[in-house]
Amino acid sequence: MRRGKTHQESDSSAGGKRAAMLADETAVVSLREEDADYQGQTAVLPGAQPTSPDLNGSDLQHGLGVLRDGVRTLSASPGVYRMLDRRGDPIYVGKARNLRRRVTNYIQLDRLPNRLRRMVAETKALEIVVTNSEVEALLLESNLIKRFQPRYNVLLRDDKSFPYIMLTGEHDFARITKHRGAHKRKGDYFGPFASAKSVNRTVTALEKAFLLRSCSDNVFENRDRPCLLYQIKRCSAPCVGKIDKAGYDELVREAKAFLFGESRAVQEELAASMQDAAENLQFERAAKLRDRLRALSAVQAHQDVNMQGEIDDADIIAAFDGSGQICVQVFFYRAGRNYGNRAYFPRHDRKQTVADVLGSFIGQFYADKPVPRQILVSHDPDEADLLAEALSHKAERKVRLNRPQRGPKRDVVANAVRNAREALERRQAESSTQRKLLDGIAEAFGLPAAPERIEVYDNSHIQGANAVGAMVVAGPEGFQKNSYRKFNIRRDGAPGDDYAMMREVFSRRFSRALKEDPDRDQGQWPDLVLIDGGKGQLSAVRETLTELGIDDVPLVAIAKGPDRNAGREQFFLPDQPAFQMPERDPVLFYLQRLRDEVHRFAIGTHRAKRSAAIKKSPLDDVPGIGPRRKKALLLHFGSARSVSRASVADLLTVEGISEAVAQKIYDHFHQE
Repeated sequence: MRRGKTHQESDSSAGGKRAAMLADETAVVSLREEDADYQGQTAVLPGAQPTSPDLNGSDLQHGLGVLRDGVRTLSASPGVYRMLDRRGDPIYVGKARNLRRRVTNYIQLDRLPNRLRRMVAETKALEIVVTNSEVEALLLESNLIKRFQPRYNVLLRDDKSFPYIMLTGEHDFARITKHRGAHKRKGDYFGPFASAKSVNRTVTALEKAFLLRSCSDNVFENRDRPCLLYQIKRCSAPCVGKIDKAGYDELVREAKAFLFGESRAVQEELAASMQDAAENLQFERAAKLRDRLRALSAVQAHQDVNMQGEIDDADIIAAFDGSGQICVQVFFYRAGRNYGNRAYFPRHDRKQTVADVLGSFIGQFYADKPVPRQILVSHDPDEADLLAEALSHKAERKVRLNRPQRGPKRDVVANAVRNAREALERRQAESSTQRKLLDGIAEAFGLPAAPERIEVYDNSHIQGANAVGAMVVAGPEGFQKNSYRKFNIRRDGAPGDDYAMMREVFSRRFSRALKEDPDRDQGQWPDLVLIDGGKGQLSAVRETLTELGIDDVPLVAIAKGPDRNAGREQFFLPDQPAFQMPERDPVLFYLQRLRDEVHRFAIGTHRAKRSAAIKKSPLDDVPGIGPRRKKALLLHFGSARSVSRASVADLLTVEGISEAVAQKIYDHFHQE
């Protein structure tokens, strides 16, 4: 709970966490440490006792008081402001060229819509960060929105990182591989691609076209004969000397030229080489070159709509507004080729315009992604010039933000708009169907309203070993995979005791919910809990929740039917007889999908844990033994068991093992 504080009180009591947060924010916008106007200038302005929001009473007046007190001390500098609720969580993040003038707008209630009135009523404190320019404020705002996800901001959801194709640069023989995440490794990156599927397909085709290795460096160093990829003509086998360094470097050069957009030159070069080989009666070499040309053609065939010469490196961002919902479609063009597209459905107020949503979307989208030299948009976003300047500041080069009016670029944007419209129509149709299914669930289980959040639970183990619990979440928009949770079972009980596992999972899940969201107003409490199990699991869960003082969460257990036949499931509710649904009921099919999804997630989590346990070595538990010493010990003794039996004198014969380390290893295995 946060009470209102003065500037000085906030700095002293917020502690290291707040200071670290602000230091991270400073790093985001790449400000110099000597910029005293920015550093540490965060103020928590007076708040009050938390109460339930009241749009016509004390809450609204208190929110106005917080803002009025803030305006008195605010400067006319650019910066970012955060409105905080009674827990201290941001409910809105905004940037301003003039902080005093911007915050003053919220005090004029007669000009505010109901949405902003509610926001003011929920505001219990205000935080201010002063920046050196409006560009820095815009960059910081985008970062904070992505981090805190305030509910009154336009929010970009499903914001995964995009995969790239990478040609490694730290090895003499470059490797081609898929890469996702920060570009920290030495090498060349090509992308982004819209999906992992498109990357995998392109990597496979490039292996056929340029015969580059895809194996890890460890595998490469330990090969003594060619692998299967060489046999199926997808690798030139540099690991065993089937090609020399100069020849492999030439393949890498051709691959880079192709990925950088010089595909025509590469194809012409390969065609000329094939012709020469055929004329010199080198038919086997000519056949290999022919196969490589076919693979190149396959790569280009999968690039969909190409605009060679018209669009080099650019992102196309198009929006379509339908019935108060907006879909944003993003197409990626690199080296004149289309690397795929992805649809986004930002969360926003229905009264916000496309320009508002698009401007906020672009700022958040590029907060943690490389910015291309050109961005083509379907609508002019709010503050387009400022946005372009901020993106140029982030990319450290000129970035153009254009809305084409004619020519091929306009056609490409129009195609993106059409894709956005169709994606939105499909989503609305699916949402309508999903809403009917949720209404059917409410009717089947006697719920007061259609559930907005359904949590489904299951366990997975083999005779109690590597036991895990799993939770999946579903709602009106389908599965919410960012809300999935896994639980490593900690308690020692009878092997395979499903009831004890369920008790532990629910105890941990709802103890945390009581601690983090006791008022249930953050959307993290379920409207319905489904349990993969029967009456016993239901009783165990019910007892656990009762011990926690929770008796108002609807519980339903789904037991597989006789002979585990799908369609004959039994449903158990507390204090009610079990029942079945008609075999062809769409609601039953949906419940089966929920159960199968949690089953898949639980089994996958269990298998990952089991695989990690199988690969674990007893040497991993020895303090001070890293990968290098571990490798040296295993190479010398042959196995971890032999290491455990070795004397101190034997251990000292291993390179890199000092007397202190040898004694530590010996003591670890001879503690008795």
